[in-house]
Amino acid sequence: MDQALRKRPILVWDLPTRLFHWLLVALMVAAFVTGQLGGDLIQWHGRLGLAIIGLLAFRLVWGFVGSTYARFASFMPRPAALVAYLRGRWRGPGHNPMGALSVYGLLTVVAIQATTGLFANDDIAFQGHLAALVDGTTSQFLTSIHRLNVSLLLALVGLHLAAILFYTWVKRESLVPPMITGIKLVEDAQAEPAAGGGLVPFLVALLIALGIVSLAAGVLIEPPPPPPPAPEW
Repeated sequence: MDQALRKRPILVWDLPTRLFHWLLVALMVAAFVTGQLGGDLIQWHGRLGLAIIGLLAFRLVWGFVGSTYARFASFMPRPAALVAYLRGRWRGPGHNPMGALSVYGLLTVVAIQATTGLFANDDIAFQGHLAALVDGTTSQFLTSIHRLNVSLLLALVGLHLAAILFYTWVKRESLVPPMITGIKLVEDAQAEPAAGGGLVPFLVALLIALGIVSLAAGVLIEPPPPPPPAPEW
């Protein structure tokens, strides 16, 4: 029997995971463009960074309370799984071991980029939302990391896109449609559709993410005192 005929469709990616993925793509593109153009758009660059932090916070929580294949426990890149994958013996509906490494790598580098941006400044018109919490030397150091990390981030994005093209053209398995519809054709006869998640865990993750964004925006930082009134003479 043809291998494709043995595959069956199941729900793998829940809606919050799919929304996270595509919103992160859109926000990262917008943040890169506004960061490169600068000028008046640099303020939007900072706002986009806050939105990215909110998404990352949501995904972190969702990785524990979300549905089956959204949970980090389901795609931990264990050595045995990596060996099985490299030997062509790995079967599973979620992220394969190499894909899992890519996900963890991208999330880490994006988190570094967004976090350092909170403390960055350009010595002209922009200051990160939490830059007031650190001294000038620390802010400059984190600003340099923020700038240098862009190259690493672009490299990982390039590898991610290359892997998608490899799977599409060489392995004849498109990874994009499942991240749109949530449905994936799987070979594993024991694989079950994604379960869990739901409205309550979603609201919990959303509320935590909104709280993190508020903190990142400096809601707890006292505003500077107003300047003294000008003399009346």
